[in-house]
Amino acid sequence: MDASVLGIRLASGVVSPLVRKLFRQEGAGAGLVDRPHRISSYLAWREKRGLDAADLRKLADRLVEEALAAPGEQPLPPGEEAGVSAALAATLHALGDLALSDVEAVRLGPQAFARRLRAAAPHPGLSRDAELFHARLVDLACLHILNFFTQRSTFVAATLVEQSRLHAETIAKVDELLTRVPRQDGRDAAFEARYLDYLARRHGTLTIFGLDLAPGSSRWPLDTAYVSLEVSAARGAGAGTRTGDREGALPSAYSLPADRLLAGHHRVLLRGEAGSGKTTLIQWLAVSAARNPGAGTVPFVLALRTLTRHGERLPAPRDFLAGSPLAGEAPGGWEGRVLRDGRALLLVDGIDEIPEAERDRARDWLADLITACPGNRWLVTSRPTAVRQDWLAAVDFSEVTLTPMNPANVRAFIERWHAAADHTPPEYREQLLDSVAKKPDLARLATNPLLCGMICALHRERRGFLPSGRKELYAAALSMLLHRRDRERGLRLPDLAEEPQLQLLQRLAYWLIRNGRTEMDRSRAEALIEDALPAVPAAGVLGGAPAVFAHFLERTGLLRAPTEDTVEFVHRTFQDFLGARAALDEGGVGELTGHAEDDQWEDVIRMAVAQGRPRDRAEIIRALLARNSNRSVLLAYASLQYATELDPALRAEAEAAVRHLLPPRSIEEAKELGRTGPLVLELLAEPATASEEDALMAVAAAGETLSELAIPYLAGFRNKPSPAVHHALVSLWGRFDARKYAREVIEHLRHDPHALQILSDSQADALHTFTHPPGLIVRDTVSARALSALCSRVQVVSLALFHLGELSDLEFLREQASIEVLEILRCPGLADVTALYGLPMRVARLRMSVPGLHEVIASWPRLRSLELYSPYPWSARGLAPGAELESLVLDTPALHLEGLGRHSGLRILNLGHRWRPSGPADWAELSRLDQLEELAVSDEVLSDLVEHLRLPSLRTLRLYGDEVLAPDLEERLAQRLPETDVESFYQVYEQ
Repeated sequence: MDASVLGIRLASGVVSPLVRKLFRQEGAGAGLVDRPHRISSYLAWREKRGLDAADLRKLADRLVEEALAAPGEQPLPPGEEAGVSAALAATLHALGDLALSDVEAVRLGPQAFARRLRAAAPHPGLSRDAELFHARLVDLACLHILNFFTQRSTFVAATLVEQSRLHAETIAKVDELLTRVPRQDGRDAAFEARYLDYLARRHGTLTIFGLDLAPGSSRWPLDTAYVSLEVSAARGAGAGTRTGDREGALPSAYSLPADRLLAGHHRVLLRGEAGSGKTTLIQWLAVSAARNPGAGTVPFVLALRTLTRHGERLPAPRDFLAGSPLAGEAPGGWEGRVLRDGRALLLVDGIDEIPEAERDRARDWLADLITACPGNRWLVTSRPTAVRQDWLAAVDFSEVTLTPMNPANVRAFIERWHAAADHTPPEYREQLLDSVAKKPDLARLATNPLLCGMICALHRERRGFLPSGRKELYAAALSMLLHRRDRERGLRLPDLAEEPQLQLLQRLAYWLIRNGRTEMDRSRAEALIEDALPAVPAAGVLGGAPAVFAHFLERTGLLRAPTEDTVEFVHRTFQDFLGARAALDEGGVGELTGHAEDDQWEDVIRMAVAQGRPRDRAEIIRALLARNSNRSVLLAYASLQYATELDPALRAEAEAAVRHLLPPRSIEEAKELGRTGPLVLELLAEPATASEEDALMAVAAAGETLSELAIPYLAGFRNKPSPAVHHALVSLWGRFDARKYAREVIEHLRHDPHALQILSDSQADALHTFTHPPGLIVRDTVSARALSALCSRVQVVSLALFHLGELSDLEFLREQASIEVLEILRCPGLADVTALYGLPMRVARLRMSVPGLHEVIASWPRLRSLELYSPYPWSARGLAPGAELESLVLDTPALHLEGLGRHSGLRILNLGHRWRPSGPADWAELSRLDQLEELAVSDEVLSDLVEHLRLPSLRTLRLYGDEVLAPDLEERLAQRLPETDVESFYQVYEQ
C-alpha cells in the first residue's frame, strides 16, 4: 500500500526509523515464554526502557514537522502544529491500551487498526482541518507499525507456531466430525443415480388416450407427448420470495411457460381444472430433473391421493419413497440429507383429491417441512376452487393458474397425437385441424390435454365425425373405451353391452365421490361390484366380482392400478361423469345440491344437469338457486349451458340471480363468473362506460370464458386509458387465436414499456401493424428468425431480450428509429452489437460481455438511465457528450469516475460492490453531484466516504455487505450526512 493514498507524501525512509523507536528490541525465537504477546509488551516506554513521554512527544513533533515539509498545499493553518503534535503523541500512547497481539493487528489491516487506535485514544479536540491532518498521520503511522511487526523475527516465528496450532486443531475437529457422522462411502451417490434413473423411466411415458398400439408401444414417450402450456398470475397474486439480483424477477401479473415456472419461483401453488395437465407437468418436471443429474436436483413425486388413501399421516422425509419399488433401499437418512442440502424438488400433486377436512392438516405438513428444510423447491397442485386464495401465502408460495390450451397448443397436440398413431390416415389430422379452427363449439371443447386427446381418438374412431357437446363427447369416449375395439380385433370375449358395465362402474365412481377420494383399495372395488352384481345380472357373463373387476382394469382402459392393491379412474373427469349418472339413478338430487359448496362435487353437479331429464335439471338448478350462496348461484348459472331443455322462466330466474353478483368484487370472483361460460358476456359491464375497476373485472371474466365470442367484447376495452386494463388485455392473448386477437385487440393498444410479452413464434408472426409503437418482452421461447421478422415489420418503443441463446447479432434493430428503452439479459451467443450504434436510446439495462459495447453506449446522446453489468472496465468519459444521466447502476471490474461530476442531474448512483476509490479525486468527482439522492457502495469504503464526501442532497445510502458499523463510524456518518438513511443493499431486494 502506497503511503500517498493516505494524503501525505512521506518517504518510508523518513517514517520507518521514527516508528521503530516506539518499540523495544526483541531476541530471536517465537517468544512463547512471555505470553500473552500484546502490543503493550513491545512498547519502548514500558518499564522506563529507552523512551519516556517527553521522547514520545519529540517523535510526534518530528512526524508533524516532516509531514508539513512535504511538497504540496499546506494542510494546516499556522499555529496549530503544536496541538496536532500533542494529539498525535496521546494517540500513539494509546498503543499501550490495545488488547491486541501483533498478529491480530496485522490481520486487521492498516485502516481498521488505525480506527481501533483512534477509538482507544482521547478525543484530540482539534479544528476540522487539524483533525483531518491528525487522522492522516495516524493512518500513516499505523501502516508503518504493521509493516514493522511483519519484519520482526518473533512475529514470523510466532505466526508459524500459531498456524501449526490451528492446523492441528482443525485436523482434530475433522477427525471428531468423521467419528460422529457415518461415512456413506459413496452409497448416497450410487443410490441417487439409481433413483433418478427409475424416476426418468417411471414418469417418462404417458398413456395415449384411445389408441391401441402394437405390443410394447402402448405408452407415449413424454418427450413426444408433452406440449408446454402456460401459467398466469393475476395482478396482486402472491409473487413469492426472491433474493439477490432483481434479474428475471416476475412482475405482479405475468404469464410464462409452465415448465419454466420453478426457474423464477421456489414455491408455487398451481391451480388448474381437471384434465388441464397438472399431473403431466409434474411428470415433465420430475423427468427433466432426473435426466440432468449434474444439476444435483432430486425430485420427489408425492401424490396426495395415494399418501392419504387410508387417512394415514402425511409422510416424513424418510417415507417419501413408500410404495415405490425402491422403498427401503435408500441409505439411512438419505432423504433428510437431500432436503437439508436444499437439493430437493418436491412435487405435491392433488390438494383437491383429499377430503376437505384433511387439507388444513396437509398445509401444516407442508409448513413443517419448509420450516425444517427451507432451501428446496416446491410445486403443489390443486383444482381452482379447492383451497382459498393465498392458502399457502404464510409460507411464501406464489399462486398461479395453468391456462387453457391456446390454438397453437391445440394444433401441436393434434399433430403429435397423430404422429404417435402410426396407422391413422394423414387426412384425418388435416381434417381435424381444419374442424377445430373453423368450428367454435369444437374449439371450446379442446381446452385441455384430456379433452383434446378424447377429440383426437373419437375423430379417428368415428372416421372423421365428432359429437358436438361435452356430454356427448364423454358419452362417446366411454363407449369407445368400454369396447376398446376388442370386437374389431377378433378377440373371443363374452358379449357384454355398455349399459351393464356403466351401471357397475358408476357405483365405484359414486363411492369415491361420496368419500372424497379418487383412489380405493382393490378389495373395496371388488366388494362394491359383488354387492351390485345381483341387480346387474347381465354382467355375470364375465364371472364373479374378481373377474368383472379384472375386465374393467385390463380391457376397458377406464380404470388403472397405480399400485398392486389400489385402483382409480384413468381420469377424474370420468369419475365425475359416472358419479353424476349414479346420483341421478338413485334419485340423489338433494345429495347433489347439498354439496354445492364442495369443490369436489362441482363437475358432478354440472354433469348431472347435462345427463338428467328435464325434470331433474329443473330440480337441480332450482335447488341451487334456493341455497342463495354466491357459489351455488354461479354453479346454477354455469349449468345452464348443459341444460338443452329447461323452463324459460327458470332460465331467466338463474340469469337474474347471477346479476346480483355483478360487478364482481375481486379478480377471483370475476374469474369464477367467467368460468360459467360465454353466456356471461351479456351480463358484464359495457366497455364504453365501465370504470377502471369494473373494466378489470369484466376483462378477467371474459378471458375465463375461452370463447371466440369474447374477442369482440374485449376489443371494446382497447381504448381505455388505464395501463392496468391494457396489461390485463395483453395477459389474455395466449388464450385465443393469436392472429385474430392481435388484429382486434393487441395492435390497437398504447403499450407502456415492458407491457407485451412475446412467448412464441406464432405470437411474433401474428403482429403486423400497431396504432402506437409497442414495448415488447421477448423470451427464449421465441426464435431469432421470428424476432428478426417482427422487428422488420414493427417499430418498437422498448425491447427486452431475455435468455435468447441463439441470438448472435442485433442487425434487426439497426432501423429502429423509435426505440428508447433496451434491456438485454443473458444472451450468451451475442457477439456483435454494432447495430445499436446511434439509436435514440434513453434507458438501457445490459448484462453482456461483448467487445465494442462501451463504444455503442458512447453513441447515445439522449441516454438518461444506464444499468451495466460487464466484465470490462468502464469510464465516465465513455458517455456521449449530450447524455444527461439521472440514474446509473454499474457492476464492472474497474470504474474510472473522472468526468462523472458533469452529470449534475444524476439522482441515483450504484457503483457496485467491487468499486474502491482510486484517491481523493474520486470523492471530489462524486461531491460534484449536487442533486444525488441515492448512493450504493461497498461498506468497505465507508470510512473514506465519511471523511471525503460532501453531498447535502443525499437521502439514501445503501451499503453492500452485512458488517455492523462501528459506533464511532456510525456517529461520524450521522454527523456528516444527518439527512441520510443508511440501508443494507441486499435487504432492499430481499423484501
